[in-house]
Amino acid sequence: MNTLSGRRTRVLAATTATAGLLLVAACTSSDDGGSGSKTAAGGVELVKGGQLTTCTHLPYPPFQSEIDGKVQGFDVSLIDLVAKDLGVKQEILDTPFENFKTGAFLNSGECDLAAAGMTITDERKKNVDFSDPYFDATQALLVAKDSGISSLADAKAKKVKLGAQAQTTGEDYVKAQGFDPVSFESSDAVLNGLRSGQVKAVVIDYPVVQGWLKDKANADAFQVADNINTGEQYGFTVKKGNTKLRTAINKALSDAKADGTYKKLYEKWIGPYEASVASPAAS
Repeated sequence: MNTLSGRRTRVLAATTATAGLLLVAACTSSDDGGSGSKTAAGGVELVKGGQLTTCTHLPYPPFQSEIDGKVQGFDVSLIDLVAKDLGVKQEILDTPFENFKTGAFLNSGECDLAAAGMTITDERKKNVDFSDPYFDATQALLVAKDSGISSLADAKAKKVKLGAQAQTTGEDYVKAQGFDPVSFESSDAVLNGLRSGQVKAVVIDYPVVQGWLKDKANADAFQVADNINTGEQYGFTVKKGNTKLRTAINKALSDAKADGTYKKLYEKWIGPYEASVASPAAS
């Protein structure tokens, strides 16, 4: 990851763990193995001493993905700020996305929080507690430049085979619009489905498409045919009732916005910043 003035991040390196792919902060020379205090600053109780354990689902650039052997991204950098405030390091556990909707890994004590570019919904609030919103998102319709598809309505009229990432609000949205989408396990699989011709168009969060189009080969082949404002906001999640950790996350987000750190991270990972953090389509 390139150095960014004012950033308070830790570099994350990959190792293998039984529950999934565990990515451990590499800036420390040793790990207390959980033998340290499980109570962090502010009385926040952690599932393992000396660390803030984050569940995520890889890859989901620009929010979290493995780059040069390290998990990096907007979510990772923001949660590093929380970990710093708590006086611990962040460790990342790669888990299936469906667990974020149910809060399974939070309830089982495997993770303290989940950070996975997850949209805040009333249905999900039944199982987990969300932080304050930290990002406003839209959905994008991505198609081949020679597809002749001009919008989501056009794709529907032409009965285009559409792809989406499984268990996401994008998938829910296109189903509600009358599509029967091909479901892909990850964002990488969504893009590969479009590249291979398995589907003719895909709907996924616009920031993900932004990341794809930074690659010249993708930019030469594909274009955004429609940007769909669904009013979505992302939030981090904690186990229901974990008020102290939720408060710590909200404080770190508020402080980062006040001191300019949030803006720097947004510009690094997402694109041009607007004070309202409105539609990312502005970039």
